[in-house]
Amino acid sequence: MGAIKRISGPLVIAKEMTGSGMYDVVHVGNTNLIGEIIQLKGDDAVIQVYEDTTGLRPGEKVTSTGLPFSVELGPGILSNIYDGIQRPLSAIEKSSGIFIAKGVIAAPLDRKKKWKFEKEAGIKKGSKVSSGTIIGHVQETELIKHYIMIPNGIEGSIESIESGSFTIEDIIAEVDTGNGKKAGINMMQTRAVRIPSPIKSKYRVDEALKTGTRIVDTFFPIAKGGTAAVPGPFGSGKTVLQQSLAKYSDADIVIYTGCGERGNEMTDVLVEFPELKDPSTGRPLMERTILIANTSNMPVAAREASIYAGITIAEYFRDMGYNVAMMADSTSRWAEAMREISARLEEMPGEEGYPAYLPKRLAEFYERSGKVEALNGKTGSVTIIGAVSPTGGDITEPVSQGTLKVVKTFWALDASLAQQKHFPSINWLNSYSLYLDPLENWYKEEMGEEFIEDRKDAMRLLQREAELKDIVQLVGEDALPDSERVILEIGKMLREDYLRQSAFDEIDASTSLKKQKVMLSTILHFSRSAENAVEKGVSVESIAKMKVKADISRIKGVSESDIENAGKKINEHIKSEIDALIKDESGEGK
Repeated sequence: MGAIKRISGPLVIAKEMTGSGMYDVVHVGNTNLIGEIIQLKGDDAVIQVYEDTTGLRPGEKVTSTGLPFSVELGPGILSNIYDGIQRPLSAIEKSSGIFIAKGVIAAPLDRKKKWKFEKEAGIKKGSKVSSGTIIGHVQETELIKHYIMIPNGIEGSIESIESGSFTIEDIIAEVDTGNGKKAGINMMQTRAVRIPSPIKSKYRVDEALKTGTRIVDTFFPIAKGGTAAVPGPFGSGKTVLQQSLAKYSDADIVIYTGCGERGNEMTDVLVEFPELKDPSTGRPLMERTILIANTSNMPVAAREASIYAGITIAEYFRDMGYNVAMMADSTSRWAEAMREISARLEEMPGEEGYPAYLPKRLAEFYERSGKVEALNGKTGSVTIIGAVSPTGGDITEPVSQGTLKVVKTFWALDASLAQQKHFPSINWLNSYSLYLDPLENWYKEEMGEEFIEDRKDAMRLLQREAELKDIVQLVGEDALPDSERVILEIGKMLREDYLRQSAFDEIDASTSLKKQKVMLSTILHFSRSAENAVEKGVSVESIAKMKVKADISRIKGVSESDIENAGKKINEHIKSEIDALIKDESGEGK
């Protein structure tokens, strides 16, 4: 047992800590605040405390647990809302009220609830097992079957196993590990958060994460097992975009980590998510979701813990064979916490005061994504989508640059688009995805070759429109030939009728790939017809006044079941109206 020697905000230096190890969890002071050793100097240990240190005094006790910061994993983890160090907020509220009391201890998983455990077929006495082997399952929610795995480090043969109703601490199986030793297996395991879970191999990504957000799925996709950065200034819609991805993506499990976000934004998440329905099943979305809430007024050290806790939980479900999506909102707050701790440690600062190891920490975090073969042979994935909040929207700052070096998808949020109420405010000229080529075969199978060509045509039109708008500012639109003025008209339709999407509209909030294909092909059919009409002498003014344009703008509100019929009718209207214009204005048919 040691004692507090010095206190500097969330940083505590304790003396007489001989025998302690790096990253050991400790209890600090008379109120048993939770902390973690981040530096050792002789007998002194430097501790980052995950709770408010107000009121601590030199001389108070410090006790090391001798174990690294770990998360508890097992049935009951889904649908939970945790703080940054995996304390369930519902349990904290019962014990200390609506404010988190210092030193409060709350078990992450319910020790009393009984779960119906079913052993796997083929698992019996004498079966060989090792780390990660699935020995049974619990139907944790209507949506998710929770597989029970042999914890890391245990290998041998099954001595006994039985199905039945058990608590997570009850022994459900025994493993003979050799030399006359036996290991009792229950339904709960712990994993150190800073150590990536072991895997057999990592695969190339070959499947897109369907998000329901048109600009993402069509132009800047992210693969299952991929990484994406969402940098943008305040008010540009980072949090709303991440929440939409969490709600509507086709990931099996969603881990949403609010790292240092404003309290009112996290409150919206905590209030809204439990009420949401999974659009694909109609079941409550929380049945496949875990929320980790660490707001900006909470101690900065816990921000780092929340990020690592989230990714470790994601790896756990990945090892069961699930596709997991982790939303980190935002990594900038995590980096700010690292900067504050680093300054208090009196480390040599790097660019803008951030520690020199910031790029390494960012890379280590994002590299825990991927599509992998787990130790048990299951194939699962972890997709990481990290928000970045650069000061003033300047993405040349260290956190943005360190992130862009390791992620493969960049959704550049634009403040000017947000001011125009264009959401999601992803700038289609500045964003990119390096997954377009690896996912091309997947898109061909899912959407067909014509969709890939339509996507290329649409992006060419958007890029050409941007070039023409620059020219228009110099010479005016009337100076352009009609062949280029019609491109301005089509570009506007693509922006307003396809790229703009309301996250709060019941139908428009999420768009299936089938509907995206119909919407895009309809707009491009109009584009080709309009360009042909202009070549035959029809004026751009007449094109702009076509009644079918209103039908195209309303197609985003058409239900998924009616979209194909709606697309066919609009294409027929386009043909008839264009034919009439050509006949009237070009003289054809007279």
